[in-house]
Amino acid sequence: MAPNQAKLRLIWHGVFLFLLGLLSGAFVPIMTNPKAGLSAHLGGVLDGMFLMLLGLFWSEIRLSGRLETTTFWLMFYAAYAGWAGLLLAAFFGTSRATPIAGEGYVAAWWQESLVEVILISFALAILIGCGLVLYGLRRKQSPGEPEVNRHTRHGVS
Repeated sequence: MAPNQAKLRLIWHGVFLFLLGLLSGAFVPIMTNPKAGLSAHLGGVLDGMFLMLLGLFWSEIRLSGRLETTTFWLMFYAAYAGWAGLLLAAFFGTSRATPIAGEGYVAAWWQESLVEVILISFALAILIGCGLVLYGLRRKQSPGEPEVNRHTRHGVS
C-alpha cells in the first residue's frame, strides 16, 4: 500500500471510529453494564484519535514493506477490536476480561470467552503494533548529517 494511501485510510478510519465511539455513548443507558459502556465509548473515541494521529505521521515510519503492512493491519485491527470488545462486554454484561468495569456482572460462558479473546487479541495487536511503530521511528544518521545528541538536539546548545 502506498504511504499516502495508508495515511488517508488511517485518518478516515480514525474519524469513523471516533464517530462510532461518540454514537456508542448514546446507548450507554440501555446497556446491560453501563460502566463497561462508558469504557467502550471512551475507547472508541481514543482509538479513533490514535488512528488519526498515526495517519498524520505514518510517512515518518521507516519499515520494510512487509513490516509496514503488518504494522498497518495490527494497528487497524487493534483500534476496532478494542472498541468492539468493550462494546460487547457492555451489552453482554461480561466481567472476566474486565473485572473492574464488570464487577457484579456475569454472562454466559461463550459471551465471556468471546469478549476475552477479542480483548486479549486487541492487547497483543496494540503492543506489537506500538513496538513496530517505535522501531520504525528510530532515526539513522544520514551521511553528512551532523551528529545529534541529547545536548544539541533541535539546535539547542
